Amino acid sequence: MVLTHAHLDHSGYLPRLVKDGFGGKIFCTHATAAVAGLILRDAGHLQEKDAEHANRHGYSRHRPALPLYTVDDAEKALARFVSCEFHQPIEVGGASARFRHAGHILGAAHVQLDWGGVRIVFSGDLGRFGDPVMVDPEPAGEADFVVVESTYGDRLHDPGDPTELLGQIVERTTRRGGTVIVPAFAVGRAQLLLYHLWKLKSAGRIGLVPVFLDSPMAENATDLYRAFPNDHRLGEDLCGAVCSTATYARDVEASKAISASPVPKVVISASGMATGGRVLHHIKAFGPDPKSTILFCGFQAAGTRGRALLEGAREVKIHGDWVPIRAEVADLPMLSAHADAGEILRWLGGLAHPPKRVFIVHGEPGASEALRVRVGRELGWPARVPLQGQVQALSQ
Repeated sequence: MVLTHAHLDHSGYLPRLVKDGFGGKIFCTHATAAVAGLILRDAGHLQEKDAEHANRHGYSRHRPALPLYTVDDAEKALARFVSCEFHQPIEVGGASARFRHAGHILGAAHVQLDWGGVRIVFSGDLGRFGDPVMVDPEPAGEADFVVVESTYGDRLHDPGDPTELLGQIVERTTRRGGTVIVPAFAVGRAQLLLYHLWKLKSAGRIGLVPVFLDSPMAENATDLYRAFPNDHRLGEDLCGAVCSTATYARDVEASKAISASPVPKVVISASGMATGGRVLHHIKAFGPDPKSTILFCGFQAAGTRGRALLEGAREVKIHGDWVPIRAEVADLPMLSAHADAGEILRWLGGLAHPPKRVFIVHGEPGASEALRVRVGRELGWPARVPLQGQVQALSQ
């Protein structure tokens, strides 16, 4: 297994895969291994807690509800990880792989795979160019075939100043006595939000508004920014200042106190698509309040509570109960850690020579198709959106 980065939609099935019999090695960068340690242990813990909660309250259709995997399963998967350096070739089952920086989050890489005389580049998830926290995606060099993500393949990020737009949302919400709830991934998005909130506080805005980071994993993730300085742009002093912008909720009682407090505030909490975690308790507490705001700041996949809220849902089901949503629902998609369509094309255009074919994956159908058309029209390269289970022969 070659893992491009640690986000749960890429790494999250590994404990189950190992539980079901996978006995191979899992190759990734050093930072990805460290971040995956946080994410997979946390995922196992949350699944155990969710299953226990569902069984106690009887809202699951499963009898009994079981976790997909446990913390112990996560530990067994993590024991199979092999940490690798960027830019150094590694041998993977008769092939040679090489990791290059993709931006996006700590440790994220795109992968060059040389196998049987054919060179394939897998983009993984590409980050933004010019991101204030993460490094730019590196050029991919040369490739015979490219497999590229298309999360934002059909759109461009708003060019507006994210610090200013975030400040406006926080100011208008707290002026009316409300709380801003921000569902955010604990690694990457949370730290980017802290950076912009630090800028706002440094400029004398939102000075008295308390900021809470309610995610034990996010607190641990901030330590990793100090451990892997080459994966981001923040120097040591700035990293410390940014990470000190928030008060960290270190246990469940502190989290409950945040939900119970009527004081206007900003609460950053996982998960980023409101599919689980502590943020659900905050949405239950503040979602019915018309003075408050639920702010999304990244891609919301189909079928998630985040997508439903952005599409106008006025109630969502949480822990078996329907929760009315009267709060303002806002969106700052330019805070996404994903490259937009223009940035994906910019990265592809950095290849030294046109590839034989581009395979477009990791996107909803409309986004993937839109990117396929642009690759053909603007770069003149053959591109395909492969179907699930489709086999493609790659030749020299």
